[in-house]
Amino acid sequence: QVQLVESGGGLVQPGGSLRLSCAASGFTFSTYVMSWHRQAPGKEREWVAGITGSGSTANVVESVKGRFTISRDNAKNTVYLQMNSLKPEDTAVYYCKASRFRADYWGQGTQVTVSS
Repeated sequence: QVQLVESGGGLVQPGGSLRLSCAASGFTFSTYVMSWHRQAPGKEREWVAGITGSGSTANVVESVKGRFTISRDNAKNTVYLQMNSLKPEDTAVYYCKASRFRADYWGQGTQVTVSS
């Protein structure tokens, strides 16, 4: 049974940092591209960052470049999103996703709120 469980969200002040984690189980983690997506209230879900199975290639959306970093630990079946210099516009529910060929799996999401 595939499971993706996000954690690490919460309330943080502008300029603060959070590290999101997504623990995976039920599939061969290292063979899947992992990505983070977010959905703000009233907006469509958007891709934020992605990383290949080996971790050799990673990318982030332009709006978070220089602030967010995606990484993975295949020994722990976990993908991370380090978020620094957070802004109020980063407020959203953050989801992790596992992708391989036609298979896509989503986590339940974790809320990130950036507010003073």
